[in-house]
Amino acid sequence: MQILWTLLIGLVIGVLARWIKPGRDSIGWIMTALIGVGGALLAKYVGQQMGWYGQYDKAGLLASVGGAIALLFVYETLTRLAARRAPQR
Repeated sequence: MQILWTLLIGLVIGVLARWIKPGRDSIGWIMTALIGVGGALLAKYVGQQMGWYGQYDKAGLLASVGGAIALLFVYETLTRLAARRAPQR
């Protein structure tokens, strides 16, 4: 049940990140959820290790959206690079 809850929260965070980030992201809802979960994990480990906020602080939600936006930029950059390196038909 915990994994299902994590994926649902990740989907919400991913949707918020896609809504905030400018540009067109043509990814499905599964990748949106994975980016949201990844952003939440990134924000959790970085933010808590740096001492910026605690485990149940509201800043964690904002940091999760920020982490998901950062992962969206990384994903967009990697897909753009892969498209350039692909052989032209």
